[in-house]
This record gives sequence, structure tokens and C-alpha cells, in this order.
Amino acid sequence: SFHITYIEKQHKKRLQNLFFTMLVLNLKAFLLFALTCNSAIAFTPLATSNAIKYSTTSLSSSSSDNDNAENETTRRKFFQTATAAAAATTTYSNLLLPQPALATSTSNTLASAVQVAPKASYRGTAPMGLGAWAWGDSIFWGYNPKNDQDLKEVFNYAVEKNLAFFDTAELYGLGRSETLLGDFRNELTNADDVEKVKIATKFAALPYRTKADDVVKACKASLARLNPKGSITKPIDLYQIHFPNAWANEDYWDGLAMCYEQGLVKAVGVSNYGVDATRAVHEKLAARGIPLASNQIQMSLLYRFPLENGLVDVCKELNVDVLSYSPLALGFLTGKYDKETRPSGPRKAIAKVLLDGEDDGSNFNTLIQTMRDVASNHPGATLSQVAVNWTRSKGTIPIPGARSLKQVKQNLAALEWELSGEEVALLDAASVKVPSYATPEKAFFTKEDINTKLKMFDS
Repeated sequence: SFHITYIEKQHKKRLQNLFFTMLVLNLKAFLLFALTCNSAIAFTPLATSNAIKYSTTSLSSSSSDNDNAENETTRRKFFQTATAAAAATTTYSNLLLPQPALATSTSNTLASAVQVAPKASYRGTAPMGLGAWAWGDSIFWGYNPKNDQDLKEVFNYAVEKNLAFFDTAELYGLGRSETLLGDFRNELTNADDVEKVKIATKFAALPYRTKADDVVKACKASLARLNPKGSITKPIDLYQIHFPNAWANEDYWDGLAMCYEQGLVKAVGVSNYGVDATRAVHEKLAARGIPLASNQIQMSLLYRFPLENGLVDVCKELNVDVLSYSPLALGFLTGKYDKETRPSGPRKAIAKVLLDGEDDGSNFNTLIQTMRDVASNHPGATLSQVAVNWTRSKGTIPIPGARSLKQVKQNLAALEWELSGEEVALLDAASVKVPSYATPEKAFFTKEDINTKLKMFDS
């Protein structure tokens, strides 16, 4: 369920360990085993050069299948044991994600830079962000280090246009995306240009991370990648929980607060949180006087669920910015794909839904034609700009990806014009008829916290 990216030879073993660890720590498998066999696997992963060893532990000697009270006790013991075992894995977390050490001077700088500022510094800086998922992702986006110069040109152009708000994550390229952004910023020679750069990154809520301090440690590791050795350390502009976990979510919120209070970050947010979870984390942070700055969610003309289930409305009510990721629907709203021309890799399955579904792609083609008609009303406009401006018309901040100078120029040029109310209505009418290539029910994200029963994800 996670985007595993940037595979180089030196990362091959780490990747293998990551897949294995995600498999053995999957809570659903644990729970099924516990409820059917009245025992559970308590993993004690030990990092060795060749494998991860584990042991199994019985949680109770025996109980009647019909004894609900005894079963409930067993379940509680199981959750406690599983959580403790998962927490133990933090000792080998460097197998999964790179953990660069912060220099002593950097730690001192951060410790003395505690900032409790109102709202996010990124807010108002740019009405659009630039997604850096592809900056290091070799599986989904075919990243190649040979193209780093192209990415640097994207970065520099955004700085030149004073629209340098970049969104990344520790999982993107297993840290490669953050490293690239840090290197590019460090190579800027003008102090004013350095100040223009705003970076949002994300904490990966992996199962073995169960403590608030895990968020702080991950944040410091991201800071080290974003601030190369010898550079002046800058706090992260926006630090987000990447996705909900099956447990420990409230601990993560405490971790966000700690990052904020220690001055490691200027603002905090979440990503892929549903209505109930957004309200809960907002309330939790507010109790400590910390605003929830944002909720980053998928939204596009091909993925309208956050508009339909009230999530966007709740964010507006709470004064939480909505950052729309994948506003181009993984490239399907750019107009370059049809029955004859299809993407490669994992996106092939999406193409099949949109182009070979029950309607044989007719509704998707109608949407694309409607976008072309709208674009024709605005000289020089592209379909990508129409898609991006549709998300802006809904009051959100889009963060389309860009890997080339051409793409970033097209994306940022969308800010030069806006859709009319009539054009938005035409796009809405066409988009609702297109079969969804993804649905919340089939998403890999955890839907509910098993301990608090809080609904975490709904769109």
C-alpha cells in the first residue's frame, strides 16, 4: 500500500526488507490469526546481514470460543503485545528509510529556534504547489538520476516565478526526493531566492512506528536530507502525516505537536484523512494551541469523492487548507492518452477502467472533449491547466507534478486565468458520468483506528 521508490543497487536489500516487514506487521493478518487461533505472532525483528528473524508467542493458554469475556481479554492482550513488538522495530528502522544524522550545530540551531507561529508560512506564498513524488520514484514514474538536471530546471523556474512551494515525502524515492530538493535549494546563491522556497514533506505512518517520538525522529531525518551538511538549517514549512495507520494515530498527532513546539517545523498538517479524523486531529492540536494547517487529499475531475462526502466542506469550516494531489489524475487529464496511446507500468490498469469499461470509454472521451472546448475559450490554455483550475475553482490548492521545464511552465501558467462559473458547471456535468478509476472502498488506506474506532479515511 505504499509507493516504494528510487531503487538503486545499494537500496535493493532495504527494499526487500521493507516488503517483508510490511507483510509480517500487517495488523489485519495479526487480528485474523488472533481471533481464529487465540494466539498471535509477536515479532521481534532483528536486523542481520541476511534476514529478519522472528519469534512467536502465545497470548493465552486456552479459552472457550463461546466465552466472549475471555476472548475480549485475549484481544486486548494481543493488541498490547503487537504494539509492543511493533515499537521494538524502531531499533532497525534504518533498514526501511535512510536516517541521516543531524550535525551537532544543526541540532543546536533547531533547539534554539522554537517557533509557535500562527498558521502556515506556506499559506499565501503560492496558490499552487509542485508535487515531487516523481523525483526519485523509479517504479511508478521511471525516475532516472540522469534526469536530475531537468528537475533542477523545474526547481529554478519555480523559484524565478516566486511559486516555489514543493510537496515531497520521506517515502518518495526513500528520501531521494527530499535530498534533491535540499541540494537544489542549497545551490541557490541569492539569499532572497532561498527564502522563496517553501517545502512540505510527510511522515510515513508505518506499522512499526507507534510513538510520538517516532514522528520527531523522522522529522529530524527529513530535515537532514533537506538541509545538506554545511548549509544553514531551515525548519520544514509544512510537516504532514502521510496516511492514517491502524493504531497510534493520536500518538502521531502528539508527535506533530512536538515537532511544532521544538521549532522543527513551521506548520503541521495531515494527508488522506477523512471527515471524522480531520475533526479529531484539529481538536487535539487546538488543545495545545496549534492550528491544523492542511489536509492533503486526492481530488480531480476523475476523483470527486471529497466534494461529495463533505470532506472539503469540513476543511473549510475548520479553516484547514485542502491540498489536492493528483489533480491531473496521474496524467489522464492531460489529453495524451486514448485507446491507441496508453501509459506503461501500473497505470495500465487505470487506462483499462477509463477506456475499456462498460461505456467503452465514451464518457471519458466526452470529458476530454469538454476540457478541450473550455481550453479553447482561453488562448494558449492546455488541458492540464483546465484540470488544475477546476481544483482551484473548488477552493483547493492543487499540487500537480512536474518533471520537465515544459510541464512546470504549463502548470504555473494556469494561474494566469480562471474558469468561469459556466465552464465549471460544464466540467462538473461531464466528469460525474465518467467511471471512477478508484473508489474509497477499494483504497489501501486504513479505514478505522482499531483501538479508538475512529473513522480515519473516507475519500
